[in-house]
Amino acid sequence: MTLKPFSEDISMRLHQLTLSSPMTSQRGIVFLLSAVLLAGSSAPADAQYAGGTTYSGSYSSPAPTKPVNLEELVTDMKKGGYVIVLRHGATNADQADTDPFHLDNIGAQRVLSEKGRDVAKRVGDSFRTLGIPLGKVYSSEFNRATETAQLVSGKLPTTTLDLTEGGLVVSPNENARRAKALKALAAVVPEAGSNTLIVTHKPNILDAFGEDWFASKEGEASVFRPDGSNNLVLVARVQAADWIRAVGLAASQSK
Repeated sequence: MTLKPFSEDISMRLHQLTLSSPMTSQRGIVFLLSAVLLAGSSAPADAQYAGGTTYSGSYSSPAPTKPVNLEELVTDMKKGGYVIVLRHGATNADQADTDPFHLDNIGAQRVLSEKGRDVAKRVGDSFRTLGIPLGKVYSSEFNRATETAQLVSGKLPTTTLDLTEGGLVVSPNENARRAKALKALAAVVPEAGSNTLIVTHKPNILDAFGEDWFASKEGEASVFRPDGSNNLVLVARVQAADWIRAVGLAASQSK
């Protein structure tokens, strides 16, 4: 099978669109050209964090080889050194991203539900109660991600296209670049005594870390430990309710 160059493929699609009805042709051409422009303008966000957007390392087994003791994990995370890759909180299932080319148009996005906001805030409260320090915070440019990041961390996140869901409105090459950028950011060792929080989307997580994340839930955290040599070690996958439950467990043990 011979693959056509990108420019040739675009030309062919434009030609096909002009053979359809005038209205379909006009709408299709505008959508196609917009997608091309967006893909071309999605510059890497290298300057926003150390490590750039390239990734040549690896990470350990797709899932921890033994059940995670959350109490022990929390104890370790109090010392810092972990990267929390978080899928944004629960959203309204009856909403869709109807204007993905204008990310400032929040009214046209799928946003956090009231439950999603409440749980994200409770997760943030749990981190603070448990003594899990968060340092740098990054998120997608979609509101559901930035709001999750802010509710969990209590601070404004650094937003970047590198973590933003692209889907069908950017090229496959751009989606692949964003997956590599997510890996690269997750491989950066956090500042001493802190943990890094990264809030993104299921497609980005799936592209970056593989099919084992196909069933990743809203609010789920993948906790990695960068080893300082561009390699990632997956320590745990923790649901939002587990962080909240850990607070109750710690309180009961302190009595």
